[in-house]
Amino acid sequence: MKVAKKVSKGTKAGKMTKPKRTAKRLLVVANQAAAAEAARRARHLKALSCVSGAERELEELVFGDSLTGEEDELLRRLAGPRPVTAAEEKNLQEESSDSGVENEAKRDLLLKSPAWVDEDDEAEENVDMTHKYRKVLMKSDAETMLTKKKLKKRLEEQFQQAMGGVPAWADLENRKSSKRTLSDSDSDEDDDLLRRTGNFITSSESLPRGILKMSTCPPANQERFANGKLVTVQFHPSAQVVMTAGHDRSVSLFQVDGIRNPKIQSIYLESFPIYKAHFSMDGEQVIATGTHHSMFFVYDMMAGSIIPIPKVRGVEEKFLRNFELSPDGSFMLLIGNSGYLHLLSMKTKELISTMKVNGRCTASAFTPDSSKIYSYSKEGEVFIWDVRSRKSLHKFEDEGSLEGKCIAVSKNNQYVACGSSSGVVNLYTTDVCLKENRPKPVKAIMNLVTSATCVTFNPTTEILAVASRDADEAVKLAETLFIFLKEDTGENEPVTEVL
Repeated sequence: MKVAKKVSKGTKAGKMTKPKRTAKRLLVVANQAAAAEAARRARHLKALSCVSGAERELEELVFGDSLTGEEDELLRRLAGPRPVTAAEEKNLQEESSDSGVENEAKRDLLLKSPAWVDEDDEAEENVDMTHKYRKVLMKSDAETMLTKKKLKKRLEEQFQQAMGGVPAWADLENRKSSKRTLSDSDSDEDDDLLRRTGNFITSSESLPRGILKMSTCPPANQERFANGKLVTVQFHPSAQVVMTAGHDRSVSLFQVDGIRNPKIQSIYLESFPIYKAHFSMDGEQVIATGTHHSMFFVYDMMAGSIIPIPKVRGVEEKFLRNFELSPDGSFMLLIGNSGYLHLLSMKTKELISTMKVNGRCTASAFTPDSSKIYSYSKEGEVFIWDVRSRKSLHKFEDEGSLEGKCIAVSKNNQYVACGSSSGVVNLYTTDVCLKENRPKPVKAIMNLVTSATCVTFNPTTEILAVASRDADEAVKLAETLFIFLKEDTGENEPVTEVL
C-alpha cells in the first residue's frame, strides 16, 4: 500500500513539471519573434535611408510606417515644448539683430537723396498756342505761349464748362468717399455679377453725335424687282421684314438680312394698281388701296387670305386712296375727296363717324396716343380733332404754305412737321399748335426745291426725313432742332414715300 502511494505522488509531480516547461518554451519563442521583428524593422529603416524619396513613400504606403517613430512623436507632444538652450537663444538674438540692421539699411537707402538732378526736368516747358488745334483755347492774341500746367488747367476749365461742372466720375475725392461708404454693397453686387452669366452690354437707343455714317446694302427687293413704279416701302412693326407695293398690282414681302434679302411671298391683286399699302399695327394684316377704286383689300398674313372690302356703308366716295392707321390699332381714317374724313373701326371695317375740313384734305396724322388727329388742308390750314368726341379742338395756319402736301407728328408727341408745295417743311411744337392760330415754326427746312410730299420722324425723334416724289434722289435728313446731318439718296427714280 505504501509503494502504491509513492507511485501516485510521482505521477502527480510529473504532471506539474510539464506545464512549466511549456510556458518557458513559449516565452523563449515570443522573445525570439520580437527580436526578429526588431531586426526586420531595423533592416527596413536602413533600406529606406538608402533609397530615394519616391521609393520610400511607396514602401511606406505598401508596408506601413515605422511604429517607433509614431510612438516617439506622441511622447514628444505629451512632454510639451523643449526648453531652449543658452546657445540657441544667443543664435536667435544674433539673427534678429541682423534683420534689424538690414531694415535700417533699406530705410536709409529709400530716404537717400539722388546723386544728381537734371535742371531741364524742373524747367516749365512752353506750348505753342498758335497751333490749329489749340487756337480755340487762346483768350487773347498775345497769349501765343502757355506752360503745360496752365494749358492743363485751361483744358479742365473748358471740359467743365462743356459738361456743366465736374462729372461724378471725374471727381476723385467724391469717388473715394463713395467707394468707402458703398464698399459692402459693391462687394455684394460684384458677387452677384460673378454668379450669373449673360449679356451685360446694352446699346443706346439714341443716335451718336456728329455725322451719321451710312453704308450701302443690297436692294431689299433684289429677288423680285417691281415691274412698275413703287408707291410704298415699309418695315414690319416687329419682324425683320420689308414690304413693297406698286403699280404692278403686287405686294411683296422680303426677309431683310442685308446680304441676300430672300423673298418671303408675293400676292397679286388683279386689275388693282396699288396707291398705298400699310401694315396693321399688330403686323398681322396689310391694307391696300387702289388708284381708281372705291374699294380696298385686306391681306390676312396669318390666314393667308385676301379679303376684299367692296364698299363701306355710309362712305360715299368715288375713289378711296389715302388713309392712315391709329398707333393703337383701333381706327382707320379714310381721307375723302371733298374734305371728308371717315373714321372706321379697324376690327370691323365699319364707319364710326365722319368729319369735314374746309376745302380739300391732303394729309392727316394721328398722335402717338391715338387721341387726336391732325388734318392738313390744301389751303395750308391744319385742323386738330378729338378722336373720342370727333370735334375740332383747334385750327392754325401753316406759315408760308401755298398748298399743304404732307404732315407728321413725332413719336414723343413734341413736334409737328408740315410740308408744302414750295418744298418748305415747317417744324412746330405741339403746345404752340394747340394755343395759337398763327404759330411761328421753331425750324424751317428749305433744302428741297420741289414739293415736299413726305415727312416722317425716326422713333427717337432725333431725325426728321423729308422727301419729294417730283425729283430724283430728293431725300434729306435733318436733326430736329440743330443742324442738318446728312443727305442720302435712294434709287434713281422719284421718291414716293418714306416710312
